[in-house]
Amino acid sequence: MNNDEFERFVLMSGKDILRFCRMTAGDVEDGDELYQDTMLKLLEKKKKLDSEQNTKSYALSTSIYLWKNKKKKYANRMKLVPTDSIEQMSDEGYEVSDHNNTVSPEHIVLQQDEIDMIQGFVASLPEKYRIPIYLYYSADMQIHEVSEILGLPEGTIKSRIRKAKKQLKEKLEAIGYDR
Repeated sequence: MNNDEFERFVLMSGKDILRFCRMTAGDVEDGDELYQDTMLKLLEKKKKLDSEQNTKSYALSTSIYLWKNKKKKYANRMKLVPTDSIEQMSDEGYEVSDHNNTVSPEHIVLQQDEIDMIQGFVASLPEKYRIPIYLYYSADMQIHEVSEILGLPEGTIKSRIRKAKKQLKEKLEAIGYDR
C-alpha cells in the first residue's frame, strides 16, 4: 500500500475505526489514543498491507489487539501497585446530529440521555458480547467480517450478538423502557 492508498483508506474508514475505538475504550480520550496507536501500527506496516484486501478488518483487529494488551498491562500494574480508586469509564463526546432545527433543546437533551443510558448498558456487557456488538453495529461490519476479526466461527458471533441483544432488552425492560 502506498501513501495515496493509505490516505484514501483513512478518509474512507477512519471515522468508523475511530468510533469503534471510542466505544471499545469507553472514553473519548482513551478511544482517541487507541485510534492513534492503531493508525501508527498500520502506518508502520503500510508497505505490507494490500489495498485489495479488507484493510478495515485488519485495522479493527489491530485496535482490539492493542486494547487487550493495554488492559493486560494495566491489570498487571494494578497487581503490583494497587490504587484506592479507579475512575469509572464514561461514554462522552457522542452528540446527536439533528438536521431538523425545529427540535427543542429539551428533546435533544432527552435523546442524549437515552443514548448515554443505552451506551452504558452496552459498555456493561461482558467483553465477549460487547466487542461483536460494537463491530457489527458501530463499525458496520458483516457477520463474516466480525468472525474473521475475532477468529471465531460465524455461528458463535451470531449467538453472541443474539445473547447480547437479549441481555440489553432485559435491562431496558427492567427500567420500563419500551420503544
